Amino acid sequence: MKKSSPKEGETGDSPSQLIDERIAKLSDWRGETLARVRALIKEADPDVVEEVKWRKPSNMLGVPVWEHDGIICTGETYKDKVKLTFARGASLDDPSGIFNSSLEGGTRRAIDFHEGDKIDEEALKALIRAAAALNISARATARPVRSPKGA
Repeated sequence: MKKSSPKEGETGDSPSQLIDERIAKLSDWRGETLARVRALIKEADPDVVEEVKWRKPSNMLGVPVWEHDGIICTGETYKDKVKLTFARGASLDDPSGIFNSSLEGGTRRAIDFHEGDKIDEEALKALIRAAAALNISARATARPVRSPKGA
């Protein structure tokens, strides 16, 4: 399996450094929650690759993204919650019922963590592992791209 190398941001910081910076700037329960979720993601899938996407002037630090043969999930912070959105969450079994947001969509599912919420660590790690396995299996069964005739 090929692991993508971390891309450097405009400031020269690696994605991991940008995520560290986001956590430090939050300096409240949201930073603590994002840091804990991040640690659980890395525990569940040691081959996960951190990226930062969708950087813009109003959000210079961008959105933390965890990938393994495709996006597993993103971690966004709002005033009242930390939202962990699974790119292909609708395709994942959720026996513990920890998905509590974006349930009506046909593709994504999310978990909203609010101040004081307890994280079901084992259920979250199981979802991370399942999402990575789904990405790996999708890549393994994907058709190879053929070059045009005569090329």
